[in-house]
Amino acid sequence: MHVVDPDQAAASVDLTRGLVATAPSGCTVDAIVPAGATVPVAGVGDVRTLGLGRRELAASWQLGIAPGVGGGLIHSPTLMAPLVRHDRVHDNDQTTVTVWDLRAWDAPELLPKGVAAWQRGMLRRAVRHADAVVVPSHAVAERLSELARVGDRVRVIAGAPPRGFTVPIDAAERRAALSLPDEYVVLTGSLATLPDGFRGAVAAGVDAVVLDAPEGAEPRYAEAAAAVGLPERRAHVRGALPPEDRAAVLAGASAFAATGAVAGWPWRAVEAMLIGLPVVAVDSGSHHDVIADGGMLVPAEAIADAVVEATQGAGERLRVLASDRSRAFSWASSAERLWGLHADL
Repeated sequence: MHVVDPDQAAASVDLTRGLVATAPSGCTVDAIVPAGATVPVAGVGDVRTLGLGRRELAASWQLGIAPGVGGGLIHSPTLMAPLVRHDRVHDNDQTTVTVWDLRAWDAPELLPKGVAAWQRGMLRRAVRHADAVVVPSHAVAERLSELARVGDRVRVIAGAPPRGFTVPIDAAERRAALSLPDEYVVLTGSLATLPDGFRGAVAAGVDAVVLDAPEGAEPRYAEAAAAVGLPERRAHVRGALPPEDRAAVLAGASAFAATGAVAGWPWRAVEAMLIGLPVVAVDSGSHHDVIADGGMLVPAEAIADAVVEATQGAGERLRVLASDRSRAFSWASSAERLWGLHADL
């Protein structure tokens, strides 16, 4: 089973644009795509269209069957890659992949079972055949090294916010269409960690908006909110939203709180910093690496108090810190480092 992650799909396009813009002299960016796919990036050279659709290709590559791919310097911005035996020394063939998070190992309940199994299987192939495995933070690199024998092949290259991620002109109308209140905090996390954020909303006297909830999770999340004193009508649970809606939701919030500590790239926290929203996050390796001084990093038991502080006295200071930290990330910088990686290999 292979499901396209919308964050990783957007990152793939943004990274490709960065690679085209930063290509060294004499180098071009080509693409390998499944049957029926297009490449929405200007400046890409040859487009190699394979004979299988995305789902069939994912299954084929998981089995190590990759006909028609050919050689060269191949980088996949996800684990969806032709991870087969190749000769880097004599043919100068290279295959590298990016692992954005380790939910399939550390929080498999956040993924469909088939997706988690596919990711674990593809990492096993990466251990055998990838010339390098790119991860977005040092914390993910450390955890990956505990899970797999990747040795010195791990490289840290950060991601960035989605290209063009800005508050839309019709932000208020979008929030109204999503039935959101006037005052709220935005939360991310799992059923196990969100109650800390719900307590913060209760203490701050605002509603809570949950982003990226799994399909069908709304009743359970609402019950968890009610259990800590936040009425179900004040817990607004939303699934995956398009970038324009996410920007509108973040722009209307008093603060953002990441209650979970899964090793991975914190997509929503980076977007919140770009918007200039006060950011609170549970103190974890990935949050320490990425958010750093751009927000309040606190133990899980202190999330509620931090949410209150972020929505009140510390709000303006945290907005400035978030905006400053967001400038540390760009897809052009990520692309330049990826070019450098292939040159080093």
